[in-house]
Amino acid sequence: MRVVTAEGEQLGVMDVKEAVRKAEDLGLDLVEVAPTAAPPVCRIMDFGKYKYELSKKANEAKKHQSMILVKEVKLRPRTDVHDVQFKLKNVIRFLAEGNKVKVTIMFRGREMAHKELGRKLLDRLVVELEAEAIVEQPPKMEGRNMVMILGQKKTDEKGASKKK
Repeated sequence: MRVVTAEGEQLGVMDVKEAVRKAEDLGLDLVEVAPTAAPPVCRIMDFGKYKYELSKKANEAKKHQSMILVKEVKLRPRTDVHDVQFKLKNVIRFLAEGNKVKVTIMFRGREMAHKELGRKLLDRLVVELEAEAIVEQPPKMEGRNMVMILGQKKTDEKGASKKK
């Protein structure tokens, strides 16, 4: 195996026993850092410190990740126009924050016989949100609810909208 010190100094190719003895003489650990290389690369270092640095890098990467939440807006098939406009503003706000939006039409009792009313409402929402959103999941029935998922429309450098 190829052995390297913690500072990056090459100690050359040596057998395992010799590398372990050298690490013990220095009071450090022998850590395999590139097992797929030919020959495998091992580094003489403090393993606890190495694990700590790896966890710090992982935490730093996690900080820069963005969480995409799915916000839900619930409507009924006979929701009034003003109330729909109010919910529409919430959908636009959720999309602007970078979240996805699940629009749910809840049917009760005999409303199940008129699913087309819910479909028309969702189609109207799609038309009104054409500039801000794209349909990621078209309307479908889930039990007594009709569900549609909207995502933020991507834009290119010129500000023109682009579909996924």
